[in-house]
Amino acid sequence: MAIPAVKTLQDCADFSRSVSPFIPQFYNLPSQLVQSYNDPSQLKALYIATNPLVSSFALSLFLSPIFLIVSEVNKNYSQVDRCWSLLPTLYNAHYVLWAHLAGLPTTRMDTLLAFSVVWSMRLTFNYWRRGGYSVGSEDYRWIIVKDYVDKLAPGLWLLFNVLFIALAQNVLLWTITTPSYVLLLTTLINGEESTPADLIFSRVLMALILLTWFADQQQYRFQTAKTQYKKTAKADVYYSSEDLDRGFCVSGLWSWSRHPNFASEQAIWVTLYQWATYAAESHANWTIVGPMLYLILFQASTWLTEMITAQKYPEYKEYQARVGKFLPKLSSALPGEREEGWGKEKVDDGKGKQPDQETVEKYKKTKKAKGRVV
Repeated sequence: MAIPAVKTLQDCADFSRSVSPFIPQFYNLPSQLVQSYNDPSQLKALYIATNPLVSSFALSLFLSPIFLIVSEVNKNYSQVDRCWSLLPTLYNAHYVLWAHLAGLPTTRMDTLLAFSVVWSMRLTFNYWRRGGYSVGSEDYRWIIVKDYVDKLAPGLWLLFNVLFIALAQNVLLWTITTPSYVLLLTTLINGEESTPADLIFSRVLMALILLTWFADQQQYRFQTAKTQYKKTAKADVYYSSEDLDRGFCVSGLWSWSRHPNFASEQAIWVTLYQWATYAAESHANWTIVGPMLYLILFQASTWLTEMITAQKYPEYKEYQARVGKFLPKLSSALPGEREEGWGKEKVDDGKGKQPDQETVEKYKKTKKAKGRVV
C-alpha cells in the first residue's frame, strides 16, 4: 500500500502512521527503478505503488548531485537559485498527479496546485527580469560567502557546496511542501468536499502572493529609476534625486518593512503549514520542520544582505533603526514620515544649532511643495 489507511483526520498528521511505515520504500526504490526504467507501464505502476512523500524526497536527493556538478563545472553557485521558484511547485504537482492517478479526491489538491503555479509564475518572472537567468549571472552573496569560507580553510568551500548549497537548500525546498502530503491524506476522509477553510486559506495564500508582487514591483521600479539616474543624472517621475542618491527604496511597502517581499514569502509557507494543520485537526505536526527551516534561512540571508547594504549606503543604519526588518515597528514614527536628521535631509539653521519650530515648519512646507516621494 502506498498511503496509510487513515481512520481519522488526526492520523493524517501522525508521523508514526503516515510516514514511518513507508520509509523502507525509499531504500528499495533505486533497485526497482533500475528494473523498470525501460518499461513505461512498469514505471507507472511503480510510481503509483510508491508513497508520494517518499518519491518526492527521492527526487530532491536525485537533483542535488546535478546541481553540485553543474555549479563546480561552471564555478557558478546559483544553480539552486535558478530553480528555486520551480521546485516547490514541481513537488506539489507531483502530489496532485499522484492523487489523480491513484483515483483519490482531488478538489483540495487542485486548489493547492493553482496557488503553487501562481506563486512560481510570480517568482520566476521577477527572477528573470532581474537577470537571474542570464548566462553567468550569480547571486553576489555567494561570492562574499565563498571568500569568507576560503579564508577559514582551503577546500572547505567544496564541502560547503556539497552539504549546504546543493543538498540542504534543495531538500529545504522539498520540506516546505510536506504539508501538501498531509492535505492529500485528509482527502481520504473529506472526499471531494471543499470546506470554507479551504477557500479562506487559498485566498490568503493568493493575497500574500499579490502583496509580494507589489513589493517586488516597487523595488524593481526604484532600482530601474536608480540605474537610469546614474546614466542621465535625471530623477524619475516617482523619485527625487535625494531618494535616488540614498540608494535604497524607502517608499510604499518599504516604508513599513525593510523586506516586505521576504515577509510575505515566509508567510506563504507558514500559511500552507497552517492549512494542513487545520485540515488534519491538529495543533501542530511534523511538517512544521519545513517552514521553521525556511524562516531560519531567511533570517540568515537577510542578515548577510543587510550587512552588505549597510556598508554600501551610510543612511541604511538609520533606516534599520526606523523601520522593522519584516514587521512594522509600532514604536517608531509613522511609515513614510521623515523627522529632522534623516541623512542628507537634516535640518540645520546654518550655524550648527538645532533650528526653531518656525524653521522646521518652513523646511517641511518646502519639501512638500517639491512633491518629494518618500
